[in-house]
Amino acid sequence: MIITWYGHSCFKINTKDVTIITDPFDKKIGIKPYFGAADIVTVSHEHYDHNNVESLKGDPFIIRTPGEFETKNIFIYGFRSFHDNKNGAERGVNTIYLIEAEDMRVCHLGDLGERLSDKMIEKLGQVDILMIPVGGVYTLDGKEADELIDRIEPSIILPMHYKTPSLTIDLESLDKFLSVRGIKNLAAVDHLTIKKKELNPEENKVVILEAAH
Repeated sequence: MIITWYGHSCFKINTKDVTIITDPFDKKIGIKPYFGAADIVTVSHEHYDHNNVESLKGDPFIIRTPGEFETKNIFIYGFRSFHDNKNGAERGVNTIYLIEAEDMRVCHLGDLGERLSDKMIEKLGQVDILMIPVGGVYTLDGKEADELIDRIEPSIILPMHYKTPSLTIDLESLDKFLSVRGIKNLAAVDHLTIKKKELNPEENKVVILEAAH
């Protein structure tokens, strides 16, 4: 599996046969969108910085709701959650996606803004790779993300939805999250290439991805 980040909450997950895109965004946020092909697209909620499916090529299978889905030997489970800590009263609902591919479980939390219940964490089960918002303001902040990571215990953590140089949305920087986790001098990488046998559940490793353009 190869995972590439295009900024904000948009990742490209390449398996041997399938390309999955999460939360494609509109150019209005100041970052160049992903304009390539996709086989599967997940949309966590209907905000312009997460639902720009029109930018994608091909005829992808688009998932925009909670539920259970299977296509091209990929299993995806969507769980209803909230975009804020007031049961959706401020920013509505959000869908968490758990993607099963190549014997790994990838969880994209979308614009999660609430503290997940123990019951929801039990539903998610084992998470190998966790894509988690850390920029606060509209979602979990660095401290809240740190707490949730310790409860989910993923092998690999991919921070997302934080302030980057050209992003026009006002979010907190990645630094707060890294500081809370006690991480210093961690260099960003272009992409993550991972196989099931390389995962270490005890490691809880943070990987910073450089946004691809």
